[in-house]
Amino acid sequence: MLAWAAPWPAHADGSKALLVFGDSLSAGYGVAAGQGWASLLQARLLKEGYGFQVVNASVSGETTTGGLARLPRALGLHDPAIVILELGANDGLRGLPLATTQSNLRALARLSAQGGRKVLLLGMRMPPNYGERYTSGFEAMYRDVARQEHITLLPFLLAGVADKPALMQADGLHPNERGQAVLLDNAWPALRPLLGPANTR
Repeated sequence: MLAWAAPWPAHADGSKALLVFGDSLSAGYGVAAGQGWASLLQARLLKEGYGFQVVNASVSGETTTGGLARLPRALGLHDPAIVILELGANDGLRGLPLATTQSNLRALARLSAQGGRKVLLLGMRMPPNYGERYTSGFEAMYRDVARQEHITLLPFLLAGVADKPALMQADGLHPNERGQAVLLDNAWPALRPLLGPANTR
């Protein structure tokens, strides 16, 4: 019980948990172990002197509905100081109603922020073949959720990757190992202000 007295439990080395909660884009689908952007994030945190331990609870194929069912257990188990939410892409690819996805994202954000946790929402976009109304509404959904829930937003995780075949796997949906490094570079500027001071010793 005493280990839970602090706002966020520290690991044995004094680090706090940073939870990455997403789908295949964050689970490292199709790339070698340790080469997904969440794994690369751990290496960068250590290099830059930030005392966080990345916990990657991402599941390939996850929707916002599935994520909402899983999140309470993940939060209770790891009690992270920071949560990175990367969900919604599979909802969009299945053409699910935007109102449902947005409601789920808001609930995910509210749960994540409980207790003063910091939250970063990673936005996504749909291919143009889904139609202008759906694609524009999908993109705006992330901005609306971030504004409504007062959390940090990265508008598009796959910026500079999705339109470059050399950075994508053959399925055209998932970044390859080169693309994973760009995902981290995209996420880092939005995440950095949430980390607090680095250990410069």
